[in-house]
Amino acid sequence: MQKTKRLLAIEKIIGEENISSQDALLRKLRGKGIICTQATLSRNLRQLGVSRIPDGRGGYTYSLAISKETDRESGTSLSIISVIREVVEAKGLMVIRTIPGNANATAYFIDNAGRYEIAGTIAGDDTILVIPRNGITLNQVHSCLELIMPGLHEKLKGKGTGIPNRRDTSQKNRIVK
Repeated sequence: MQKTKRLLAIEKIIGEENISSQDALLRKLRGKGIICTQATLSRNLRQLGVSRIPDGRGGYTYSLAISKETDRESGTSLSIISVIREVVEAKGLMVIRTIPGNANATAYFIDNAGRYEIAGTIAGDDTILVIPRNGITLNQVHSCLELIMPGLHEKLKGKGTGIPNRRDTSQKNRIVK
């Protein structure tokens, strides 16, 4: 889905670089092979909660929503990652298994990240069902989870059988702690 790819690219560019105008952001997107109009970009920036903040030199730069940055910096994502035991892909859905008693808090964290790609979650005691929106691939959900919880896949990869090649559907799509 082009929109999801564009939203992820916008977030990545703004998170890594000082972008001062929509025109500069459009040029960066074009450099990544993503073409859109200024009106579409403006709607996407609003959807992502991007704002312009002073850059300290008399200009402005785009910034991601404060709440997302604060959550990442506060260490909340690190404590959430520590309770995740495995991620399993199943028929277009994703199941996340946690240490018993931690699924609700983890699902709450995922839901409140406000990501477009994830329609919602359902949590039990130690299991979460992650439901992507229509047209969203599991690769996009994995990218989304990595944005919400940086280091998730690296942690799981180092503790178990490794992250499967998501393009190879013959493998069992399982990431184990």
